[in-house]
Order: sequence, then C-alpha cells, then structure tokens
Amino acid sequence: MSSERKTYLTPEEYLALDRKAEARSEYLDGDMVAMSGGSREHHLIVANAVAELISRLKGRPCEVYPSNMRLKVSATGLYTYPDITIVCGEPKFEDQKGDTLLNPAVVMEVLSDSTESYDRGAKFAHYRKVPSIAEYILISQRAYNIEQYVRQPDGPWSRSEARTLKGILELPSIQCSIPLSELYDRIVPSAN
Repeated sequence: MSSERKTYLTPEEYLALDRKAEARSEYLDGDMVAMSGGSREHHLIVANAVAELISRLKGRPCEVYPSNMRLKVSATGLYTYPDITIVCGEPKFEDQKGDTLLNPAVVMEVLSDSTESYDRGAKFAHYRKVPSIAEYILISQRAYNIEQYVRQPDGPWSRSEARTLKGILELPSIQCSIPLSELYDRIVPSAN
C-alpha cells in the first residue's frame, strides 16, 4: 500500500474533470475512481434492456438512460453511472447541465466479476438512500439470472429472482414487464 497522500477533490472539482474526460469516473468522499469498460455480453445486455424499455415505455412519461447518465446519491455524496436508469415523471437534475440525475425510479446494473460485490453491497447501500428508487435490478452476464429488489411501503426491500429464459422481469413501479429471453437475446452465459 502506498503512503502517498491522495489529492482530495471537491464535488465541483470532480464534476469539472468528469465532464471533460473521455472515460467516466465515480466519485465519493473526495476520491475520483475511473470505471472500467464492459464485455461484449455486458454491452449487449444493456443494449437489449434499453431497447425493450424504450419500446415498452413509449408514450408514457418515462425516460430510459443508458450508462452515460450520471446519478448523484445526495444523502451520501456518491456520483456514479448505473448501467441503466429509468425516471418517470419530471426528471430532476443537480444543475442546469442536465447530466446528473437525482430522482430515478429504477436502477439496473449488469454484474461483472470486478464489480459484483460492490454492486450487491456498498453500491446498493448508497442506492437505498435515494427515496425515489423503487426497484434495483441486478442482471448476471454469467447465467440467466436477474435479481430484483423492490422497496416496500414500510421500508424494507423484497427480493425475487428469475432464473430461466422463460422468466419475466416485472417492474411494478413503472408498470412494465420484459421477458428474459429479450434481455438475453444473443447471449449465452458461460455458466449455462
């Protein structure tokens, strides 16, 4: 471990750097961390999900954002880029630039070996502090498996899974459903 002191960045300094950068970075507690790229399967799952969501939500007051929309967790100060973010109703942004969303309804992450424990643990802990998030979806790229966490009215989150291509991802908060066969189109996970 290095004893070298890291430079602390303010949120404003992070945003200025991130807005000019070619690669995206997350930010928390003064640290800016570069995000790695994804696999072919990762990109196809994101593209399939975005296409299906846009099609199913057409004509409704919902917007679907792929991984280039920054999300701020105001309660913790985390700035991050979910793989897919959905907002229904009027989107709220941190500033006039319109590139940092504050009020998503649904957040989806495609799991990878390097991010799975973070997405399940610390990142989900941050997301739980966003009052507008009603559903958190984890999509495996190694198996046909989708985990869904739904915020309950009394506070806790319920968990369910769909594990076959015959399964359907039901998104009650936005009144939408997607067959897993569509999400995994052209994907043969390594664990299957």
